[in-house]
Amino acid sequence: MPIASKLLDPALSPMSVFTNPAGAAREQAAAYVTAVLGLLGDQDPLDVLRATPGRLERVLADTPADVLARPEARGKWSMGEVLAHLADSDLVWGWRLRLILAQDRPALTGYDQDAWARRLGYAEIRPADSVAMFGVLRRANLRLVERASPADLQRIGLHVERGEESLAHQLRLYAGHDLLHLNQLARIARQESG
Repeated sequence: MPIASKLLDPALSPMSVFTNPAGAAREQAAAYVTAVLGLLGDQDPLDVLRATPGRLERVLADTPADVLARPEARGKWSMGEVLAHLADSDLVWGWRLRLILAQDRPALTGYDQDAWARRLGYAEIRPADSVAMFGVLRRANLRLVERASPADLQRIGLHVERGEESLAHQLRLYAGHDLLHLNQLARIARQESG
């Protein structure tokens, strides 16, 4: 079975690639939120968040190393770099989650994902390490979320680019973010399988 068929259908994504350069992050924030929430639709965000580690493990198991390392196009990420981004994104989410739960209306900083990819050497990170790190971080983050009370889910953080965000809203955003990148992985895999 082709790699792409084991992921999500890339045709479901209203956007093929979403970049987040630091200079345009504020201007793109509303479009980004609309796009990722559109991908999530009526799905339960916790179901998506719980399923993603297994989906990434299947990507890793089903994809040859040379395919994981090959960029989608000039200036675009490889599947391996997407996996590294997902691991770092869960690290960022874990920090934001803890800030929201422990502090009143904390500031939530943004970050330039392309600068992280470049400066942190995503292309050199072993995809298996990224998937393992993602799994550990996601389990830890979900444990906190699953213990959160209904009042906790309404706690607010102040995102510097997107404004007020409740913890419940962030769950939906991160689930949509998972789907965005699962679609990206499927698109790259489909391109590779011809």
